Amino acid sequence: MPRVVVASYNLHGGVDGWGRRFDVVDACRRIDADVLMLQESWSPDHGVSLAQDVARRLGYRAVELPFARGRMSPPPIHPHDRWGPRLWAHRVHGLRIDRRRSTSNQQRARARARLAPVERGTWSIAVLSRLAVTASHTIDLGKLPTDPARRGAIVIDIDLDGASAAVRMVGTHLAHLSQGSPRHIVALRRAIHALTPVPCVLAGDMNLWGPPLMVMFPGWSRAVRGRTWPTWASRPLAQPDHILVRGPATVDAGEVLPMAGSDHLPVRASLVIN
Repeated sequence: MPRVVVASYNLHGGVDGWGRRFDVVDACRRIDADVLMLQESWSPDHGVSLAQDVARRLGYRAVELPFARGRMSPPPIHPHDRWGPRLWAHRVHGLRIDRRRSTSNQQRARARARLAPVERGTWSIAVLSRLAVTASHTIDLGKLPTDPARRGAIVIDIDLDGASAAVRMVGTHLAHLSQGSPRHIVALRRAIHALTPVPCVLAGDMNLWGPPLMVMFPGWSRAVRGRTWPTWASRPLAQPDHILVRGPATVDAGEVLPMAGSDHLPVRASLVIN
């Protein structure tokens, strides 16, 4: 029976909380998945996106979906050893997503921009596959009122070495529960169920822990159980990163992988397609 290794990793733009870059390509190489779902991939206006760089250097095909505009600020001259500033600190370094600002906030942002160069770009998700992709499309979930991003999902169908049935992979990055993410979850579930029924894997940063997520996705099963966020705590506190499986597929192994630089830990699962 064919097997496929699926993983999900929130990149945090390829930087830590101070804006110090880490080796995203090496992190993805060590994850070593056939299909890799990436969240918070950074794409500078004048350069190659993290997802495309990984795809080119590791032999994947990448499908990307932009979520929001943002900016990347350089790290301070003397950052602390910890992953980033304290949560309550006034942070001006690293990755920031564009939000609606008051006039005073806009003035402060412009003042900070004059003090340090800012790289403008796009905050995206991506699905990377080193297996044959037979079809791909995106699902538009729209924008919630308090969420700065317009969310969606990427759907690809892959061919497992000529297996009789295709396997569908869906990658996403959901908003927070407080922002109204159940609206998007219902829309995503309906959109997936409306597709031709084949074995399906849904993976990404769901911004929601396992038990309530499974209530909202009846008929699916969790392939990985383990805390993945935040990496800067003494130990992770929650699991917002998930791999869900539906249909004739068996989870052979599921694991949370070691820290690679982001504030999220990667998750990986080996699946047997029955």
